[in-house]
Amino acid sequence: MSYYPSHLTRFHGLPVHDFPTGPEGAERDAPPAPGSVAWRLSCLLDEIPFDTLWPRFLDEVPTEEVTALVLGAWWDDWDERGIDPVLDAITAEAHRFPRLRAVFLADVESEETEISWIKQGDVTKLLRAWPRLEELGVRGAEDLVVEPLLHDGLRTLRVECGGLPREAVRGLSGCDFPALHRLDLWLGTTWYGGDCTREDVDTLLASLGDHPHLRHLGLRNSDIQDDIAAAVAATPVVAGLDSLDLSMGALGDDGGGALLAGQPLTHLTSLNLNHHFMSEALTRRLSETLAPHGVDLALAPARRSHPAQGRYVAVGE
Repeated sequence: MSYYPSHLTRFHGLPVHDFPTGPEGAERDAPPAPGSVAWRLSCLLDEIPFDTLWPRFLDEVPTEEVTALVLGAWWDDWDERGIDPVLDAITAEAHRFPRLRAVFLADVESEETEISWIKQGDVTKLLRAWPRLEELGVRGAEDLVVEPLLHDGLRTLRVECGGLPREAVRGLSGCDFPALHRLDLWLGTTWYGGDCTREDVDTLLASLGDHPHLRHLGLRNSDIQDDIAAAVAATPVVAGLDSLDLSMGALGDDGGGALLAGQPLTHLTSLNLNHHFMSEALTRRLSETLAPHGVDLALAPARRSHPAQGRYVAVGE
């Protein structure tokens, strides 16, 4: 089972289409209708600077019809830079994208850069620039900034990383997303900046009580997964969920036991606990408790290369 994220093939319900980076004037296939695809811009393959690629995209694509943008590698050589200048360039043209509803930042694979090396920035610039944005995806969390704000349109927020800084978690706790339907956070490990605590998770979960439309919650890939499970087991927001994802982390019997002892989970459509370190006895109890109620329960254990190997998250570096 592979967890490291690969290039997106679909985003916001649309196929991902690469904007061509070859020489200007080169023969190209007929472009798709602007609103029929999620447009991916990536600089690394042909080593084209973003300062060249972005104006070309604006000139060649009717941006007033574009609904989804995917940003791949925004650097054109191996001197990786923070994303803030790119965010500034994109948001400066927000008026040219009146139908934009979805943005994904840093759709890169490990061959391009490790997830822990991706330098993010202040992603709330996008939310301020597009108040009707419905989906925001982020890969990587070094230097990630989330400023508290009210955004009425956002329905889906996803952050994939090897370590989500506690300041970013606290920033999210201060945000008000009344339309939020899906929240998926990879909290990561302290080795790669994932330094949030049980207290931070409690605060985040308390803030989600003001999001009545939330139906999916993912708090994944953490080395404090037992604490997260215990926090989730006690939070009222779970009662309104359809699906819960606590996979990819160092979940053991303490966390699994907390889920069994906490509020009922039998109303869930699915519960994902893949990549866990629970005992067979505990996983059997989970199955016996939840499966008869129709809960789709994912319980694939973590792969250990040696019996003495300790717990680890699925995605770190």
